[in-house]
Amino acid sequence: MAAHLPPGSTIGILGNGQLGRMLCLAAARLGYRTHVFGPEHDSPAEQVASQSTVAAYDDEPALAAFANAVHAVTFEFENVPAKAAAYLAAHTHVRPSWKALEIAQDRCKEKAFFASIGAATPSWAKIDSVADLKEALTRVKPPAVLKTARLGYDGKGQAKIMDAGQAEEAWAAIGGPTAPPDSGYAVLEAFVDFTQEISVIAARGADGTLVCFEPAENVHTNHILATSTVPARVAPGTLARAIEIASRAAAALDLVGLLAVEMFVTRDGGVLCNEMAPRPHNSGHWTMNACGTDQFEQLIRAVAGLPLRDPARHADVTMVNLIGDDVNRLDAYLVDPAAHVHLYGKQSVRKGRKMGHVNLLRPKSV
Repeated sequence: MAAHLPPGSTIGILGNGQLGRMLCLAAARLGYRTHVFGPEHDSPAEQVASQSTVAAYDDEPALAAFANAVHAVTFEFENVPAKAAAYLAAHTHVRPSWKALEIAQDRCKEKAFFASIGAATPSWAKIDSVADLKEALTRVKPPAVLKTARLGYDGKGQAKIMDAGQAEEAWAAIGGPTAPPDSGYAVLEAFVDFTQEISVIAARGADGTLVCFEPAENVHTNHILATSTVPARVAPGTLARAIEIASRAAAALDLVGLLAVEMFVTRDGGVLCNEMAPRPHNSGHWTMNACGTDQFEQLIRAVAGLPLRDPARHADVTMVNLIGDDVNRLDAYLVDPAAHVHLYGKQSVRKGRKMGHVNLLRPKSV
């Protein structure tokens, strides 16, 4: 790959949802074409991309044609099948690398990775059977949550356990097999007595330059992000520790692209890592209007080999997700001069479906 992709080059994006849509728009501002690949017709990204391939991720002929049509590939979500990612990496440049995706796809590997860089996590145990779960509940005391190691998001693949007697019910709720599976089917995590949930978006360029957006304070409703607010109401030392952890993780992965790290802030000001994602993140949408550059442009710059930009914030902001019927409040936002509306082009409204988001700006306070 040349020092950087010249304007007019095509960047491939695996996944054709709203994150892919916003990546396409950012790429267009920098003069790049985009080609999105995913299984859904009339998807948010397909509506704005230069080109699209609608195919399953295991469709090797379609992947081959896609690889030949692009100059580099990135991801809008981390749960791309390993075989598809490996195939593309053998034919074109893939950023971030498969190493980062492999770790982020698996909660067991993810927690082991956090430990390897000296970042604390909630107490946890690897679970492969009901017997494992019952034994682990003697160490990771309820209340706790049982999560599938792979593919769960927005509360899917999770079951709360309030007492040890719910072990079998929880195992069934996450689809736990009766026969022992491959090692690492699920994780059991202790509940955390936290004061805030925060996240940091780190960007790392092809030349190793690393910058972070400010930590956002996040509020979830029904396991789905509802709001992200910056500046976060967290002590400066805690915020500095969060940025340090995200920076260390991105460097340890030799990442080229973005890394979002979600964390809990404990009552004593400590930081516990929850999850990470090597892609744009819902909790980074606030950057689209409150910073001189946003998370999507930073990723495109990293993938294309361009210099990263200063992520400094110029306004206070609260990002509000428009989930399901929340989109019916759109008229009020459209007449609010402080509101910056971003819709995803989804035609049908469903409970729990992310329809768009709004960034509400305020004069910068700190």
